[in-house]
Amino acid sequence: MNGRARLADRVAVVTGSAKGIGRAIATTLAQEGALVVAVDIDTEAGAATLAEIRNISPRSAFQRVDIADHAEVAALVERLVRQFGSIDILVNNAGVTRPIDFFDLKPEEVDWIVGVNIKGTFSMMQAVARVMREKREGRIVNISSIAGKGYRNTSNIAYATSKGALIAMTRIAAVQLGKYGITVNAVCPGITETELMAAWIESRAKEGRKLKHDLIKELVADSALLRINSPLDVAQAVLFLASDASRNITGQSLNVDSGMMWD
Repeated sequence: MNGRARLADRVAVVTGSAKGIGRAIATTLAQEGALVVAVDIDTEAGAATLAEIRNISPRSAFQRVDIADHAEVAALVERLVRQFGSIDILVNNAGVTRPIDFFDLKPEEVDWIVGVNIKGTFSMMQAVARVMREKREGRIVNISSIAGKGYRNTSNIAYATSKGALIAMTRIAAVQLGKYGITVNAVCPGITETELMAAWIESRAKEGRKLKHDLIKELVADSALLRINSPLDVAQAVLFLASDASRNITGQSLNVDSGMMWD
């Protein structure tokens, strides 16, 4: 933490924070003074995240929650308000996907993706916004994807649909929550070096009988900077939208994608 911590004394909830982008977000917010509550369904990896953020922010915590379960979400938020008094920042990072061909996608897989990515995110937004409404201030950041804006190399059609829905949810929530001093924005990562993306790239490379390095070069060939994200690149964008530096920005979807999409 530095002497000018931007999030000092704020309580930040980060879902999907056991690994990858979520862990980078949790760590980055902790470094800026936030008390971070890391939320994930993966308790083993979540414990590793907690160990990392507690070295920076000792009061931080980990909660195992399935955000697709509305009752679990409600209980989580009630528990956190009792423990910490309020919630100042919510980062909805939790999301699921896997590579599935259009003709192989099954209804139960659509339900799985929609249940976490759309319903789970909405449950978190609604429950936390009720808390933020009381103090008439708050920051909500939803992690969408350039897949929600038409990126053609997405993992599957249901995932792209869910991420497009998140952008729409962000905009409508921003309109309806603005009168309570709550900002709602989205970050849309492009190709990012995470465990999830590594599995996707490996699958695509096998399908095309290519080396992973060559496939990555192909995937970023249309980007302005010709490189993929690190999780920290995304985390820094979240930090901006969670801080007072963005106090008058709401309803926006910020691409972090090396200049791949222009919307």
